[in-house]
Amino acid sequence: MLDLPENVTIKEVGPRDGLQNEPVEVPTEDKIAWIDRLSEAGYSYIEFSSFVHPKWIPQLKDAREVAASIKRKPSTTYAALVPNMKGLEGALDTGVDEVSVFMSASDTHNRKNINKSIEETYPVLGEVVSEAKKAGKTVRGYVSTVFGCPYEGDIPVHQVVDVSQRLLDLGIDELSLGDTIGVADPKQVDTVLTELKQQLSFNDLAMHFHNTRGMALANVLVSLQHGITTFDSSLGGLGGCPYAKGASGNLATDDLVHMLHQMGVQTGLDLEKLEEAALFIQSKLNKTLPSHQMQVLNKERV
Repeated sequence: MLDLPENVTIKEVGPRDGLQNEPVEVPTEDKIAWIDRLSEAGYSYIEFSSFVHPKWIPQLKDAREVAASIKRKPSTTYAALVPNMKGLEGALDTGVDEVSVFMSASDTHNRKNINKSIEETYPVLGEVVSEAKKAGKTVRGYVSTVFGCPYEGDIPVHQVVDVSQRLLDLGIDELSLGDTIGVADPKQVDTVLTELKQQLSFNDLAMHFHNTRGMALANVLVSLQHGITTFDSSLGGLGGCPYAKGASGNLATDDLVHMLHQMGVQTGLDLEKLEEAALFIQSKLNKTLPSHQMQVLNKERV
């Protein structure tokens, strides 16, 4: 029998991880309107943008404007990704609630993504974490390519453990492990989490699955069996990694919510309001969102 939790926390990454790889530039006012719709759906956490240099991710060049104009709910944490101290300054200036830092378990992907080796990245992130903490902010750490790298292939679990432990030692409050290119399968997730459990505490661990090969929901189920109750997802399945060729969308929030609610697991999210928000951003992108829920919804609307 499945051992399921009563509640699961879903952290919405669509406005950042979902939009960052979209070729159609979404106007700032539409991003704001979308995030406001997400807030109304009951999220406790929304990652609204990234304070990276505009030349790297032009889609998110308006992070300051978005942060200044969204209607913030007291019950919702509004987070942003930052790569360095300059990014942190921008995030703090806009009153971000939580700061997210990121690196990879693969040295090659790390160099492609942030132009530094893994070892060179720790001092940079260490300063960001320290200063964010001084400013009274919580800090989240993303580890990419946990289950496979587009350049190096399989990543040894000990590398994942080492990078994760180093980030925890820097003082992050939560660790999110990412299947950046969507290659993980349920057996691999079970194997990796079984080994990680011997080395790390799962109290502040989240999973970030992509759905390149349709495995994301199955991988969530395995993670639930290991006691993990926090998952990143993107409404409608938007997303992909700009530095990982072939990486398709994230685990779709609406599909995840549907599955969990069907199994009696509560998320605090209103599926009807999620669908309304998904239809809104779908119309702005002028393309059909890839989630199963959206396929059904779009057919019903024809």
